Amino acid sequence: MKHKLSLYIPDTTNDWGLNIQDTSVYSDLIPISCPTLQILPPGFVKAATFNDTTIPAIASGFSRNFTACDLGLQTSSCGSQYNCLPDGIYVIKYSVSPNDVVYVEYNHLRITKALEKYYKKLCELELAPCDPPKEKSDKLHELLKIKGYLDAAKAMVELCHEAKKGMDLFNFAVKLLDKLDCKTC
Repeated sequence: MKHKLSLYIPDTTNDWGLNIQDTSVYSDLIPISCPTLQILPPGFVKAATFNDTTIPAIASGFSRNFTACDLGLQTSSCGSQYNCLPDGIYVIKYSVSPNDVVYVEYNHLRITKALEKYYKKLCELELAPCDPPKEKSDKLHELLKIKGYLDAAKAMVELCHEAKKGMDLFNFAVKLLDKLDCKTC
């Protein structure tokens, strides 16, 4: 039996952390050595690397929250101030020895800031448990359309492996959200 590597990267509403959990199934017949996790944030060319020598160490069954400091996106006030992580595609690779053969890689589309704006707009609608008036109904319909574009963007990136198409959908959804704030559009 071989190791079956997998990670769980839940969507989160906190803008400061990226949670990654090891959900792999490891063989009792093969030792686990040199676990390595690499995270490439959007817009960067060099991944942050974590392994069994980093603190806290990456070991089988790990569950960890990564901050902007961990990923090299923040270099000051680490531990006392937590900068927001940007939305976009994070390329996440997890491997064990032999690392060039036993690995899994994910494209994770983080949409936390966009969802925060979406949920804020839903709250502003102040919906009641009845059919809303036409103006509220139109706004609700527009918000549901935007949520559909956000979901489609995640599916395109994470399941269809079409990063550019997914980012185009994501950017379109954000543009529609921004348009809701525009008073002269």
